[in-house]
Amino acid sequence: MTTPADRKLYLGPRLRVLRRELGLNQTRMAEELGVSPSYLNHLERNQRPLTAQMLLRLANTYDIDMRDFVAGANEAAASDLHEIFADGLVRDIGIPRHEVLEVAENYPSVAEAVARLYRALGDLRRMPDRIEQLGAASPAMASPLDWLRDHLDQRRNHLPELDSAAEAVSLELGAGPDALREAMLARLGERYGVVVRVMPEDVLPGSLRHYDFHRRRLMLSERLPAESRLFAIAYQLAMHALAKPIADAIARAAPPDDEAAGLAKIAFANYAAAAIIMPYARFAEAALATRHDVDLLAARFGVSYEQVAHRLTTLGRQGARGIPFFLLKLDAAGNVAKRFAGESMPIARFGGHCPRWGVQRAFRLPGETIAALVEAPDAQRYVTFARAFPRTAAPGQVMIVLGCEDKHGAAICAADGLGAAPIPIGPACPLCERRDCPERALPPVMRALDLNQYQRPIAPYPFRAT
Repeated sequence: MTTPADRKLYLGPRLRVLRRELGLNQTRMAEELGVSPSYLNHLERNQRPLTAQMLLRLANTYDIDMRDFVAGANEAAASDLHEIFADGLVRDIGIPRHEVLEVAENYPSVAEAVARLYRALGDLRRMPDRIEQLGAASPAMASPLDWLRDHLDQRRNHLPELDSAAEAVSLELGAGPDALREAMLARLGERYGVVVRVMPEDVLPGSLRHYDFHRRRLMLSERLPAESRLFAIAYQLAMHALAKPIADAIARAAPPDDEAAGLAKIAFANYAAAAIIMPYARFAEAALATRHDVDLLAARFGVSYEQVAHRLTTLGRQGARGIPFFLLKLDAAGNVAKRFAGESMPIARFGGHCPRWGVQRAFRLPGETIAALVEAPDAQRYVTFARAFPRTAAPGQVMIVLGCEDKHGAAICAADGLGAAPIPIGPACPLCERRDCPERALPPVMRALDLNQYQRPIAPYPFRAT
């Protein structure tokens, strides 16, 4: 009998994707790995298995995590494809689950292409019927925000070169929010001639931060709390001290247009600012020691709950990986303003979430953590915890949801006391095939309704099992 250890590894599609992400042709990669181009071609076409020696060469040459590379089916891609194939345009085909998993596993480029086309289709559906009468140019089919989310998802929200550069700057400045703030102000003034001022609201109407490029003045609104002022100072320092690493990260990302490039610059500068305030090694060690106590980490590093939560999703350094958290930022209406995926997440990517999840309760209990153990239809369990808090300078509340697979629950203090009985949830009502859900808002699009005029079941929208 063949054991898992004896199983031959045919990982050609992943090797091809890796080569594409590195921007290499077959000849160049073969040369760097010390093999012939024809052998590499056989590996990519699954005509040869990857040996242990070749896996070690890949790990040492390109600094990749073999656990990710040799992992099973691409769960995130498979989840996206399930959602896409549930669209009314193609759901009558009834593509079986094993075929979707096979595409996600063996043809990741095809899965990515299908996802891009589906987003373009969504853009087309939202276009006005008579756009010509508006006298405006047609919008781009794939939004810059979608492109940026895809780029960060592919890298598990971790930018190693930028993280290391920011950490080096942070170590020069010192530890502790008060000492760090003074050191950043001194460096901005001495090296870059930038002066930081807190301004009255009437001087900065409708703005929280403004950098006067000609006068080299960073003006911060008096509305900003201390943690937001610290982050704004770190952002400005990153724009100056880490200009080249940020530019290099943008070049590697290869944004499709100027709008996407501008969005990437802001996102990467925010990433660098967080890494200056919460340098990787120090923050990862503190997160582990505190069992990922978000409030304690926020107090220790002088940042906000949201900033800590966001930083927790970026801990993907080779040899020092943190828990692969996913993060959602929601408004009171359920709109997703920010989304970062971990290894997997139990909600639909293209909109909607399960009413049984219960995270909306956090809006009724602002400042309290609403923790839950949930189970997806595939029996995968997740630990999630949500916190709502007021917006910085606008009415209303926002909510941050962090989560991960429940196998990491022992390392998270917010998961204590959850018990062993999970809440059964689904990705979203149109995609969920749980038959006994009394909170279903819509029928599943991949199943035919099974209506009976003489009987009303507890669960709305009864449907056939096949």
